[in-house]
Amino acid sequence: MQYFIWSSDNIGTLAAERLLGAAEAGAKVRVLVDDFMLDAGSLVLAALDDHPNVEIKVYNPKHRVGVSRWRRWWNLATGFRDANQRMHDKVFLVDGRIGIVGGRNVADEYYDFDPDYNFRDRDLLLIGPVAASAGRHFESFWTSPLAFPVEGLLGRGARPPEELARVRATLHEYARDPANLAAGPRRALERLPERFAGLVSELVWERDTVFVGDEPGKNASRGLGGGGRSTDALRAAVAAARKRVVIQSPYLVLSEDGLRFFAELARRVEVRIVTNSFASTDNLAAYSGYRRVRERLLASGVKVYEFKPHPAVYREALERHALFGTKAPVFAIHAKTAVVDGTTAFVGTFNLDPRSANLNTEVGVLVRGPALARRVEAAIERDMLPENSWDAATREGDAGAPLGKRVKLLLYRLLPLQPIL
Repeated sequence: MQYFIWSSDNIGTLAAERLLGAAEAGAKVRVLVDDFMLDAGSLVLAALDDHPNVEIKVYNPKHRVGVSRWRRWWNLATGFRDANQRMHDKVFLVDGRIGIVGGRNVADEYYDFDPDYNFRDRDLLLIGPVAASAGRHFESFWTSPLAFPVEGLLGRGARPPEELARVRATLHEYARDPANLAAGPRRALERLPERFAGLVSELVWERDTVFVGDEPGKNASRGLGGGGRSTDALRAAVAAARKRVVIQSPYLVLSEDGLRFFAELARRVEVRIVTNSFASTDNLAAYSGYRRVRERLLASGVKVYEFKPHPAVYREALERHALFGTKAPVFAIHAKTAVVDGTTAFVGTFNLDPRSANLNTEVGVLVRGPALARRVEAAIERDMLPENSWDAATREGDAGAPLGKRVKLLLYRLLPLQPIL
């Protein structure tokens, strides 16, 4: 497993416990997680890594694992680009033959379990040679000098084996105790086995698939630019459009080059993009970058839609909506998807922003085939409907925000953050 975020909430804890169970049953488990947003405690990391069938590595540890607060600030001051270069990949592989790649991290809000805020996301199931390609990508990161074993970061033998064994036992106890799960998630988990037949019947199979992934470190640049393999692949796929391009991205922050690219594209094909609104975004800094370029993007002919925080599609897409009671959580876009001419789809981790283009490593799958592409395109177009999104040209999504949020947005727009958004 290779992830950007792994939280210590219900989903993160249950995922860790199931991996531990697999290791105890004899499977070899390897987990590579980025350092920047890893919130697992050092004791839990050490306890899991202590199992003979489990290995955990941390990518580019400049901020958290084994790093003091003062060291973190020193890393930022002396190596700003290095500290900002993160592994944004989300890859889950089983036996090198089956995989899942897409937008989801390991946390409650990516699986409809958060009572306040949940994401609309998208993943692809990979089987066969494309899964093997994802496996080779994982190996390149696992063996990279940027991947550090947890035992080295925390100190080998820093905790007694008996204490680590107790932590693992506690993890199993937590997963077995119904009191640790809210009623909604618990019922959803109990229903999972009966849902598999329906999921299988809905699958669309395409053979022409290509896994795309950046190299460890993204590029050789020492500045905040440089591009990468994923940037080149996605740009080439979109540039090949002859009729239309439909894109879904949680963030829409474009550089001067990006604005020129989309302006030229919009002159010859229809370009539509749906992104988060002021009310639905989870990242106000990134949204400020979008607001800086929104007028120019619209003037270039690109049609932009801003996803509502409580869209009509919520009741269908958020499977457990009835379990949240009268107070519905905010529902926001996190899917990173592009569909070209209704025949080629890209699903992965790439956001439309400078960070994905130049700093963070990204992965995705290019699928050439109308069956899947049209289905994905229809789902994105539905999110663009008036009941689900505002037309950015009307500015309707700007109204109604609290004063504090408006002030924060203004402050972010004054800061020179564009290259790292």
